[in-house]
Amino acid sequence: MKRLLERAGLAALRRMDPEQAHGLALRALHGGLAATPGPVTSERLQTRLAGVAVPNPIGLAAGFDKNAEAISPLSRAGFGFLEVGAATPLPQPGNPKPRLFRLTEDAAAINRFGFNNDGMAAIGARLTAARRSVPVGINLGANKTSADRAADFAQVMAHLGGQVAFATVNVSSPNTEKLRDLQGPAALAALLEGVMQVRGDTPVFLKIAPDLTPGEIADIAIVAQDAGIDAIIATNTTLSRDGLRSRHASEAGGLSGQPLFERSTRVLAQLSAQTELPLIGVGGVGSAAQAYAKIRAGASAVQLYTALVYGGLSLVAEIARGLDALLAQDGFSNVAEAVGTGRADWL
Repeated sequence: MKRLLERAGLAALRRMDPEQAHGLALRALHGGLAATPGPVTSERLQTRLAGVAVPNPIGLAAGFDKNAEAISPLSRAGFGFLEVGAATPLPQPGNPKPRLFRLTEDAAAINRFGFNNDGMAAIGARLTAARRSVPVGINLGANKTSADRAADFAQVMAHLGGQVAFATVNVSSPNTEKLRDLQGPAALAALLEGVMQVRGDTPVFLKIAPDLTPGEIADIAIVAQDAGIDAIIATNTTLSRDGLRSRHASEAGGLSGQPLFERSTRVLAQLSAQTELPLIGVGGVGSAAQAYAKIRAGASAVQLYTALVYGGLSLVAEIARGLDALLAQDGFSNVAEAVGTGRADWL
């Protein structure tokens, strides 16, 4: 019955403006109207991500709960871990609306939010108050008007690092002008050094773009290793529009969802071949088979977001349980045993 209600709710939400629908979905979480089976786990699914124990390797990607407003219900939705944000030092409205577009024919979305958020002070207060049953991380961002964006990342890290299980340096959003320039080796090394100086004991992750050349991927692997970061998230949204059918295909912004799966998984596999750092695979995860493919390509865990728009929150537990079955089918006793076993298929 709850699944039927969810499908009806999704159909209604898809008739609304996408950003309004997203806000309504967050309110529905608060009202207890979404599936909340609790963390889905088993001996096979339990794993560690850069030292952080998680009940399963299925995480929520940053951007769904930008302002840390729904941590409590989301932590009961079947995820093994959550990432909220991005948080910037100062509140900012982001880019003008409309800035979120559904590409239904492609099971995808395009967004150009531009790090809209309530700022690190408000987000920090919510993190403090939130009841959580799975690890929660924060995505670090920089204000659009900042004179020193690298310093912004360190500032948010210093303010929020003690309240989270991990923090992600996000220099891969395509929606803040010149932000991706910080992925260059020299700029990235300097930025990471600033963050690492104030992190305390909090693990630091780095989120990269899918639109990188093999040479750029190799550079990032070296810089990340030298900086001492704990994991890499591969990948953020893409600027590519190859093969899209939707009428919104030409909208500016970052593309997420099914069209990103192959591109992001190839970047993940290339990175896996060049570093021993744990990797989190993101981009087009909408089924247990796709989560498993990311793990076999080199990911220790995965994250999803856009698939929830089309499959609903009950998809999370479905993917976790399906992944458990796939691991068992292939004779793996835990997630870690499967990591990288299919990397060659993506190189």
